[in-house]
Amino acid sequence: MSAGPAYPTPNARRLRVFSFDPALAAQYDLAGVSGVTIEVPWEGDLKPGPVSEYIEVVDVDPGSDAAYAPIDLNAFELLATDGLTPSESDPRFHQQMVYAVAMKTIEHFELALGRKALWSSHRTIVGDKFVENYVPRLRIYPHALRQQNAYYSPLKKALMFGYFAGNAKSIKNVAGTVVFTCLSHDIIAHETTHALLDGVHPRFNEPVNEDVLAFHEAFADIVALFQHFSCPGVLRDQIARTRGDLARESMLGQLAQQFALASGRGDALRSYLGSRKDGTWQAATPDATLLGATSEPHDRGAILVAAVFGAFMKVYKSRTRDLFRIASEGTGVLREGDIHPDLVNRLAEEAQRCAERILQMCIRAIDYCPPVAITFGTYLRAIVTADYDMSQSDRENWRLAFIESFREWGISPRGIRSMAEDSLLWPTEKEVVEEQAKVEARAKATALTNEDVERSSQRSREAMTKLFGDQLAISADDEYAHKAARKAGLARPSGKPDNVLTPIALSMSRYDIWLNADKQAALFHSWLMGEDGAWLADALGLVVNLVDSPKTISTRKNDPTRANIEIHSIRTAMKRGALGFPEPHMVVVVTQWRAGFFDKVKQTEMDETPGACNRPDRDFKYRAGCTLLIDPEQIKIRRVIRTPGNVADDGELDHMRRYLLQGLSPPNAFASASERFKASAEPFAFLHAHAGE
Repeated sequence: MSAGPAYPTPNARRLRVFSFDPALAAQYDLAGVSGVTIEVPWEGDLKPGPVSEYIEVVDVDPGSDAAYAPIDLNAFELLATDGLTPSESDPRFHQQMVYAVAMKTIEHFELALGRKALWSSHRTIVGDKFVENYVPRLRIYPHALRQQNAYYSPLKKALMFGYFAGNAKSIKNVAGTVVFTCLSHDIIAHETTHALLDGVHPRFNEPVNEDVLAFHEAFADIVALFQHFSCPGVLRDQIARTRGDLARESMLGQLAQQFALASGRGDALRSYLGSRKDGTWQAATPDATLLGATSEPHDRGAILVAAVFGAFMKVYKSRTRDLFRIASEGTGVLREGDIHPDLVNRLAEEAQRCAERILQMCIRAIDYCPPVAITFGTYLRAIVTADYDMSQSDRENWRLAFIESFREWGISPRGIRSMAEDSLLWPTEKEVVEEQAKVEARAKATALTNEDVERSSQRSREAMTKLFGDQLAISADDEYAHKAARKAGLARPSGKPDNVLTPIALSMSRYDIWLNADKQAALFHSWLMGEDGAWLADALGLVVNLVDSPKTISTRKNDPTRANIEIHSIRTAMKRGALGFPEPHMVVVVTQWRAGFFDKVKQTEMDETPGACNRPDRDFKYRAGCTLLIDPEQIKIRRVIRTPGNVADDGELDHMRRYLLQGLSPPNAFASASERFKASAEPFAFLHAHAGE
């Protein structure tokens, strides 16, 4: 009996979703673009729920004491029709919607970062140790709350979506209409981004300065906003309505329209193109003084999003100027009336291309951020450096557009002397090693010589060679070595696969990648605590030897003279090399902490008290550290991204103390530590519930 034809496995699954939210389907002139079909990566073993490799949709409704039947997207009738038709009343479509948009957001991250996405680990205390447990799937609850809220829960590793009856009546909204946040494309992408960012930088949940939570909100909005441009039909419609001028009022620059209308917060939850004043649309204009006068996380984050959108507009206008000249016979001013469909298509192509590049730049930059205490200025440095490392040539001035737009909105890195591109680049290993040589020369009260610099560079090369082994000695023709490497799940052969740092192959499962990264973190830690690594640690902004250092710095339990260092993660990312081919690079995230006290007198006393780091009455933890971008092919650290000060820096400790006492909600300095950090476990639930109040 014949086995029948073998059909190829699809590489994408097509699913129908709301392009923005159900509000568009209720508007006559926008009904044609209210629904779109998007493609997400094909998962053949997708189970009803849907339950995939990355996410698990759990549709229980505590408010109604109900559990809804899970959708099976592998059912033949749904495969043939690209899933269910968009519907506000069918819970199965709600499940389809959250799955499709979440998977599309994950796809954007994996393409930009060059690796598989991992969720942040569950941390539990076993005895006196923290144990990290692998989280295979992000759980999504489409009907978790009967309230005006939706948020990512770092504790549950879940997205919690609420629903509510609208209380505002307008020409676009009927009071009492039930609004499901799980049907908002923007809200789903926003919350998924929170979870993805938490998987890369879990310390970004800790509000240690005024920019941290604002950055989390802004970054999630940036991803949601630029995903608008991935829907060609919607994009062409809005291009035609605005006559190609994306600075005019449009759906592309607005987030969560239905949610805002139903809750009485205007036409959109947030708008980054401008706003209506006295019934007249006014485009947003940069204001360099606004950042200093804004502290609320959503409002402050809106400034960062506006700066990124400003960079997009600069490049879009530059790339379409010739099209407007051609269409206007050289004047650059279009005549009245609808613009030609061919011009609409070309403008839409350029807008989509620009948006994709901007989104990739913004996501790729998170690998170039310090591990804690993110600021808008350091994020600008991350964007510029990450793009420079991808391509030193910038003929279309993408990086300059970011720099200029950030400057116009008053965003600059702390302590920077110039906003020139080369001044914003994070330092290389060579630069930090030379800086360390200068420090040592000053300590000896001698002049720095070329021999000192060369000696330090040689010492650095020897230390890195010990970490990676003599990998360059392995022949590319050594078939046995390459076969053994593939069997071990390594990206390349190594003479010492058990005791050298080695890039991880993308073909490995996500669980094996997580396990391998944990082993390599232990390897990197032992190297860093060795003699050669400890010397290099000073140049990297870390403290290893605690001689003459504050006693509040966390120490190793078996050796109180050595500082405790946490290797948060080691990730392999495929990045473009000098010849344009993908090469494996490694991202190492290192942090340390020090016990902090609100009372400066007590801080001084504890800094001199042995074992003070273990005091249970500490008020907060001051963290510092670095992110390292390592090129294993060249056996060198490509970039060193350090926090402003190391863990022994009293000035940075005091800077954090002032913020915790004066800037963090509640602002009352007399509130207890537990009250002050009551929202730290679920920061996004607290933030989103109070947004707009």
